[in-house]
Amino acid sequence: MAQTDRDLASIAEARSLARRAKAAAPILAEFSQEQIDAIVDAMAAAVTPHAEALARLAHEETGYGVVADKVQKNLFASEKVHKFIRPMKTVGVIRRLDDRKVVEIAEPFGVVCAIVPTTNPTSTAIYKILISLKARCPIVISPHPSAVRCIARVAEIMTEAARRAGAPDGAISCMTTVTLEGTQELMKARETAVILATGGMGLVRAAYSAGKPAYGVGPGNAPAFIERSADIVKAVRDVVTGKTFDNGVLCSSENSVVVDAPVVDEVKREFVKNGGYFLSAAEMDAVGKVLLGPNRLPNPSLVGRPATVIAKAAGITVPADTRVLIAELTGVGRDYPLSIEKLSPVLSFYIARDWKDGCERCKEILRYGGMGHTMSIHSRNEQVILEFGLKKPAGRIVVNTPTTHGSVGLTTGLDPAMTLGCGGWGGNITSDNISPRHLLNIKRLAYEVTPAVVRRPAASIAAPAGVPDLPRAPQPAPAPGGISADVLARRIDEFLTSRGYRPATASSAPVAPSAPSSPTTSSAPSAPTGSASVPAAAETPVDFVCEDDVRQALKQNRKIVIGERSIVTPAARDLGEQHRLFVQAAWPR
Repeated sequence: MAQTDRDLASIAEARSLARRAKAAAPILAEFSQEQIDAIVDAMAAAVTPHAEALARLAHEETGYGVVADKVQKNLFASEKVHKFIRPMKTVGVIRRLDDRKVVEIAEPFGVVCAIVPTTNPTSTAIYKILISLKARCPIVISPHPSAVRCIARVAEIMTEAARRAGAPDGAISCMTTVTLEGTQELMKARETAVILATGGMGLVRAAYSAGKPAYGVGPGNAPAFIERSADIVKAVRDVVTGKTFDNGVLCSSENSVVVDAPVVDEVKREFVKNGGYFLSAAEMDAVGKVLLGPNRLPNPSLVGRPATVIAKAAGITVPADTRVLIAELTGVGRDYPLSIEKLSPVLSFYIARDWKDGCERCKEILRYGGMGHTMSIHSRNEQVILEFGLKKPAGRIVVNTPTTHGSVGLTTGLDPAMTLGCGGWGGNITSDNISPRHLLNIKRLAYEVTPAVVRRPAASIAAPAGVPDLPRAPQPAPAPGGISADVLARRIDEFLTSRGYRPATASSAPVAPSAPSSPTTSSAPSAPTGSASVPAAAETPVDFVCEDDVRQALKQNRKIVIGERSIVTPAARDLGEQHRLFVQAAWPR
């Protein structure tokens, strides 16, 4: 099949699997915590007995690493990760903050696009399937093209177990025709909600540019610092253990060791005892040429290979029991090829004057391809350990343990995970070890705990209970005796005249409070008690109505005629409408 046809087939498969996963999403979202836990339990129980078979399949297909170590990684994912996530609440109300009156409610993120690497294929697939389903998220896996068979086998085992436990079709899927174009299509698919990307920097950058939330993990280049107070025997053994675990393919594997000057000789002796071989300058150059390409990336044919295989490829002879090749360097960067991440049992070795000098060297190493990831310190000086924690741009600073094992939570109390965030230093959104919590949207019910301040007109503002009244600006004292009714009436007439209104006439004006009621000044004949009089249709509407006019009309049991040009004070309108005293004059034609 031509490459173009394969790309098209991969794109079509990505679209189809994304649609199936999207259809499963609302079904999974309605599952109870008990149903989800039953599915996760069934998947973990089903895949655990296959740990060795899957490790062998991964080793046969990729050629990377050590079968025994891959078995341990598979069991770490199916047992320790499962044990950690099992008690997590991921459905409905997951937390109540009673002191703040906040209730947190979990919702699944949606379809997960999971990129699985060739270096840790089966263990990463087990881990990502478990955390996705625990969060009620369907998952579509895009395996590395060199590890399709072993990753697809993991998906097959766990899919069957999930189906038997009640999971809907499409909850777990794995691409089998994999190309870069197909993977990019899956990442950009409208149905994809979030990306879990583990792999090379190019792939991680593609995940970040897909327009979706993404958790991406790139290179580690982890340094290990051995300080003068350390237990030297254990420190060296830990470094070798971490560097040789699965032949160094984990991104958190030690890539450099920085040694405090007073203990250098003792450290070197311990490395030799533990299978370390110190390269000469010529041997370092030969190893660098075969191990790394012009782009300073590891040679795929030597990734995860034993130290003896790498030495042979470089044309050098080493003892048969050699476990680690060690290159003593004086600098970091492009002029020192072996100072970068190597994904193989090869260590760069540095000497530091003291812990402060070692601190700066570790930061240099992290800046050269490991920002935000992992480092270790071996020391019994708590102050120095704390200083390293305060100063290092690494998300995980593990203490007196291998970086490989400590970073993933195998030998430390960190959250067990195969995807390790590098935070802002590494261009990631988080520095956490990724768990089901990162695949949840958290809704919050927030009850009022502090009443809002209600703003009222100044005259009616009252201080809340227990709050003292604020000082108010002094108000001018009212004029003694107020203003006479005649003066008020004259001012109203002047105001109306200035606006083009004629003053009220004797026939239409409301009766003044002091004026006696008489047939000649009334606007309408008095009606018998108990029934309001209704003015004639031709009666002229009044120009102005105040509250007192309404009260007089109430006493006299009469209506007030108003028109479109009548001015009615707010108090008069409220009182008049309450007693239905107003009669609207006919609109002029």
